[in-house]
Amino acid sequence: MGIAKAALIIMAGNIVSRLLGIVREQIIAALFGASAATDAFTAASRVPTTVYDFLVGGMLSAALIPVLADYVHHRDEAELWRTVSLVLNLILLALAFLLALLAWLAEPLMGFLAFGFSPQVRSLSVGLVQLMLPSVLFMGVAGVFTSLLYARRSFLLPAFSAAAYNAGIVIMALLFHNALGIHSLVLGVMVGAFFQVAIQWPGVRGMRYTFSLSLSHPGVRRIMGLYLPVALGLLVSAAGIAIDSNLASRTGEGGMAAMRFATTLVQFPLGLVATAMGYALLPTLSYHAGPVVGRSGVPEPTLAFSQDEVDVGRARQKEASEAYRATLALGMKLVLLTTVPAAAGLVMLRVPIIRLLFQHGVFNPQDTQRTALAFLGYAPGMVAAAVDQILVFAFYARKNTVTPVIVGVVGVAAYVVVGLALVQPLGVLGLTIANSVQWTLHALVLLFLMGRVMGGFRGTGLSGTFVRSLGAGGAMMVALAAMEFFLTGWVSSQGGAAQVAYLALAVLLGAGAYVGAMAAVGQKELKVLRQALRTRGTVPVTEAPGTSDVNLR
Repeated sequence: MGIAKAALIIMAGNIVSRLLGIVREQIIAALFGASAATDAFTAASRVPTTVYDFLVGGMLSAALIPVLADYVHHRDEAELWRTVSLVLNLILLALAFLLALLAWLAEPLMGFLAFGFSPQVRSLSVGLVQLMLPSVLFMGVAGVFTSLLYARRSFLLPAFSAAAYNAGIVIMALLFHNALGIHSLVLGVMVGAFFQVAIQWPGVRGMRYTFSLSLSHPGVRRIMGLYLPVALGLLVSAAGIAIDSNLASRTGEGGMAAMRFATTLVQFPLGLVATAMGYALLPTLSYHAGPVVGRSGVPEPTLAFSQDEVDVGRARQKEASEAYRATLALGMKLVLLTTVPAAAGLVMLRVPIIRLLFQHGVFNPQDTQRTALAFLGYAPGMVAAAVDQILVFAFYARKNTVTPVIVGVVGVAAYVVVGLALVQPLGVLGLTIANSVQWTLHALVLLFLMGRVMGGFRGTGLSGTFVRSLGAGGAMMVALAAMEFFLTGWVSSQGGAAQVAYLALAVLLGAGAYVGAMAAVGQKELKVLRQALRTRGTVPVTEAPGTSDVNLR
């Protein structure tokens, strides 16, 4: 399967998953609102998600897929199945032990994560997390299946596994919310995790499973060696999530739920743009980063190379470095050109969007306003978060997983300082502002460090793109503000159809204002976007490195 076709399949699965994720949040909002029960479920659901991310999710792209792909590439099917069996057995064994331990420690664990909850709500969260933990076993199996299928270049089934998970929650909530209340969401998590396994089962039916355990197998040792630095980074992330949950629980009933719904708005454009762009860039960046030979990164005379060979090696290294620099700058430009208008539009339309998506059932206008306020704190960091994802992939492409971990510690520390300072006077808004500070600091530090490695980004046009996209985003916000001034009073008194029409018109007006402003001041950027669209979102190897206009043909 070609790269372009694979990318389209993964993107299609991502879009379906994100849309079902919004439907999931709509249903949670309609059935349970921004309530204490939703707070309890949100806090409890972070535990199994963090466990999965730590033991399985972080292993996928960094370790499992590359190692299994080697066995597939060398057509060593017997060792492939043996390695998959070993990994599956070890992951399930580790998960079973950890989940049993967490179930036993659920009360003190939720005592920290849900510190600000009332005793009744904290007790509810303890019961919810104990019921949800077994779902991670299904998630672990699904993660190994995903790695195997991706390694075999079979993309269709794993691309839609996240959508299957969201579908399970949606179905169970709709069917059983009257009988089970908030526990219907727990049932949905279990069923959704099972759906992730079931949807991929046809792709792995030929697997020859064997029950065996070994930490000395070469494949297992390679996976563990690649995974260790990533695991350290995930520990930092887990600490940040725990602190965030603790502080959010102190913002009053519905505070954590409001942050949950606001996060949905943030994650939708980031998932579609930044994450997709990161995966598209990673192979090209890895190609240009290339293998490093000798301490200086080029063949050295002490390694028995002639001077001519050394000169050629250095010339090729310089060319690859310039290509890497130009490709990375291209990715960041495309992220800026798409994320800036997304952030500007969401800021201006946050209330009507939240009202249309979530204000149904028990989710009331006060919940809408609180969610909109929470989103307002997230908004300043959205662009930085998108660029940050690209930079993290760029460091991974250079086989450097340590730097993002160290910078992550700095980011979490900044969040704690700002969050503690703002949670009392500003509540939910203070915590989302702290998140924006964390994202922005993380991105700026990584950009500075990458600039030092690459000799800066002068000549790539990156700073010009940033300034022009901000200006065009400002023009977009002015146009939407004018529309709101003339129409918002009328729309607020109308039904759902009028609100949909208003948002559709606002999207067209905002997009037109942004593109028009870019056409006036940013012809180069529009050319980059048009050429990227013609390539259907793929990022080819740069042929003319070091120029401000990258050839995308």
